[in-house]
Amino acid sequence: MDAIWPLRGVVKHYDWGGRQYIAGLLSEKNNEEKPFAEYWMGTHPQGMSVVATAAGEWMPLNHMAGELSFLYKVLDVSSMLSIQVHPSKEAAKYEFDRENQLGISLDAPHRNYKDANHKPELMVALSRFWLLHGFQEPALLRRTLMHTAALQFLLPVFEQGGYESLYRTVMEMPQAQVDLRLRSHVDSILPLYSLHQLSKDHPDFWAARAAIEFSQAGHIDRGIFSIYLFNLVQLEPGEAIFQDAGVPHAYLEGQNVEIMANSDNVLRGGLTSKHIDVGELIKHVRFEPVIPRVLHAAPSDGAFDIPVDDFRLSQLTLNKGALHTLRVDTPSILLCMQGSVELRAGERTFLLKQGQPAALLLPGYDIAIKAVSDALLFSATTGFHSR
Repeated sequence: MDAIWPLRGVVKHYDWGGRQYIAGLLSEKNNEEKPFAEYWMGTHPQGMSVVATAAGEWMPLNHMAGELSFLYKVLDVSSMLSIQVHPSKEAAKYEFDRENQLGISLDAPHRNYKDANHKPELMVALSRFWLLHGFQEPALLRRTLMHTAALQFLLPVFEQGGYESLYRTVMEMPQAQVDLRLRSHVDSILPLYSLHQLSKDHPDFWAARAAIEFSQAGHIDRGIFSIYLFNLVQLEPGEAIFQDAGVPHAYLEGQNVEIMANSDNVLRGGLTSKHIDVGELIKHVRFEPVIPRVLHAAPSDGAFDIPVDDFRLSQLTLNKGALHTLRVDTPSILLCMQGSVELRAGERTFLLKQGQPAALLLPGYDIAIKAVSDALLFSATTGFHSR
């Protein structure tokens, strides 16, 4: 059997996506200006990739590679994503079975659990990228609450009840009280935002943007509280961050490559028009401070150090004319995000480039890679070795 198979993923047109980045990667015209938010590569039933056979037909990826343990994506975040958290593996299985027993359809808008798996995630920035990631450590959080007049009422809540009491207060607060607490603050920062006087490294910038994008029928989105409670993180291209079960987070702006366990389980807590179930969200949040750990590809093999074995992601940067060999030990998806490369295994050759950026690599082969131009590659797998 051949080692290299052209792979085609699935585009998700969520309303927060950009119009050009992913469309350009795939060489697709977007005359209708549809949002191209995510490009899925994997075997998840809600986004099954296909591979090209020698006869020129396309077959489902799982027919060729079985069920992959990971789901691999390119994201273009133009508008802010929802504040969200993912369940642990044990919790996901229990809750998925429970919703099945209740007879809730998998495609029901109020369905919380789409599968029985956890969803730890690793993302690598392709551009300057902004996100929220976990609760601020206590001293920083106290300073934030003290110096933001609209949030000072939360300081005694935090001192007396910790992170859980703090988050429950803002998430379970009646909408009328949310509006009352945040109205004057939002009114004070919106003019500054419109005059470009707010910096992206300050939560006021994102709070103002959220007020514009997510306020409905005169009501203020409660997700704005979280913008001040969580760490605001900026990543430069090539920098990465890992998000485990229970860590609340939200992507704010930029492009990235993302890999996760093969799951689509998301519990949302604001900044979204999608289903929010506060009770289910609270079940899974880890009420503890997080110090963001920015990761870099290892110089030896390009891999990122993560605490799960569902997947592994490695980054490879090649100058034009450079040669590299991959030893593929498990089914892998190789993605070319910049430039173009020629792949060779035995007599089989294939070009990864704009329009056809991804290929399935089957185990047991040495894959020779030659950079046709300067290139940026990512290899997603359950584990591989390079030499």
